[in-house]
Amino acid sequence: MDGSQSEPEGLDEHSPQFGAEAITPYVPVGLQSAAEDARRKRQELIRNYHQRLARMWRVAAVLFVATCFSTWLALGLTYSIAVMSILLAHEFGHYLQARRHGVPASPPFFIPFPISPIGTMGAVIAQAGGVANRKQMFDIAITGPLAGLAVAFPIAWYGIAHWDFSSVLPEGDNSRLGNPLILQWLMQSFHGQRNLSFELETNPLYFAGWVGIFITALNLMPIGQLDGGHILYCLIGRRAHACALLVVTGAVVYMAYTRDFGYAVMLMMILWMGTRHTRTADDRVPLGAFRVVLGWLTLGFVLFGFTPQPIFQLEVEPSQERIPNPLNQDE
Repeated sequence: MDGSQSEPEGLDEHSPQFGAEAITPYVPVGLQSAAEDARRKRQELIRNYHQRLARMWRVAAVLFVATCFSTWLALGLTYSIAVMSILLAHEFGHYLQARRHGVPASPPFFIPFPISPIGTMGAVIAQAGGVANRKQMFDIAITGPLAGLAVAFPIAWYGIAHWDFSSVLPEGDNSRLGNPLILQWLMQSFHGQRNLSFELETNPLYFAGWVGIFITALNLMPIGQLDGGHILYCLIGRRAHACALLVVTGAVVYMAYTRDFGYAVMLMMILWMGTRHTRTADDRVPLGAFRVVLGWLTLGFVLFGFTPQPIFQLEVEPSQERIPNPLNQDE
């Protein structure tokens, strides 16, 4: 076959169909076959994934109820509603974006963790591999963190605005939250340069906002299957593998130097899942300038939302003098 096409009988240069026939591109048989094979494979992946979705929804519903209960045990109903709202916004940001792009995705699987002070280890969504292209993968990955932060920030803001300051600590408990930069700035905008090490009555709404912001920043680490890993791979391709390895190495060095192994469990989970990102269905699809800028800005949130020491111990003896709440005019 040499690529030439004969004119259909009965057509001439004045026929309305002549031009359409003349510009029909020639596609080699080999490329046609490869494209058809790729299309059939994608359809088979989607069909198999949809067959499993009914079972997934039942499991997801049980885990959701269990996580609601474990977060309620952690800090009460107000905290549970707030933190579950943040997690729901995050996970359904992923899910709805996947549905928008026609990429099969599981419902969110929430992870109850009743022995933890936050009551949960977050949630995960699985999607069929080899279906989303570069742009689709980017949209799915970035929508979750942005949707979660859109709920977490107002909750944290309200908690800070209604903070009750006190230097009275529960007997035998000197544990405190390590606040990331974004929350430190927010506190200072409300309460000035107060010594925040002596804050006691951290209300459940603030704690829920803190959890949402911290978990989002942690999930934006540019490693493997984390949201940050997806985003970075879509931005720079295979070079993201070296970045992931550098971040993991830095985490190991930090824990060895400080002898603080609080991130050891998460690091082992990341290593188990793998630090390398798999290829998308088509890595050549362009993102466009808007997505590139948004991607780098979102990854940059790690610098402001993450703290290497989320829980620390006070080294000072607490005073029994109560500091008046500046927001309460009756004191």
